[in-house]
Amino acid sequence: QLQLVESGGGLVQPGGSLRLSCAASGFISDSYAIAWFRRAPGKEREGVSCISKSGGTTNYRPSVRGRFTISRDNAKNTVYLTMNSLKPEDTADYYCAALVDCTIVAGRYTGIDYWGKGTLVTVSS
Repeated sequence: QLQLVESGGGLVQPGGSLRLSCAASGFISDSYAIAWFRRAPGKEREGVSCISKSGGTTNYRPSVRGRFTISRDNAKNTVYLTMNSLKPEDTADYYCAALVDCTIVAGRYTGIDYWGKGTLVTVSS
């Protein structure tokens, strides 16, 4: 069975850091691009960042660019999202997803095949 499992969420103070992990099982991770999404309370889900199959191409939503870094270790079938300088507005459930590529169409990632169940990030003092 194909699965994505997120971990690494938690409570952190503003200005702090967290590293989220997305572990893939049941398929070879370099078969897919991997994207991170988030859904804040009362808001729609939004794409945060994406990394290509090889890891050679990445993109970020403007509000996290320069603070978040996406990376992947295909030998470990794991994608990471390192989040620095966290702000209260980063509070959300974070999900990873496997998709065809990181192309953005009308402001959205497309071609999503699999989703993880999410990990909660809370940024609060």
